[in-house]
Amino acid sequence: MTKVNIHQAKTHLSRLLQKVEMGEEVVIARAGKPIARLVRLETESGRRFGVDEGVFTVPDDFDAPLPDDVLRLFHGA
Repeated sequence: MTKVNIHQAKTHLSRLLQKVEMGEEVVIARAGKPIARLVRLETESGRRFGVDEGVFTVPDDFDAPLPDDVLRLFHGA
């Protein structure tokens, strides 16, 4: 946890926000007394990319034309 005074927070806000993005908590103090805390916001979706990496492999013929019997099912025949 990083602790800074108000003047430092105003002067170095961009750097402090970079620390917060990386998960660090920043406390802002006035005369040594903590008055605010900067913390990273959680994303609303909660989705994380790459969680299922390696679980499924796309086959080489993924975009190949469908067989005629399957195509007939799509066309109602």
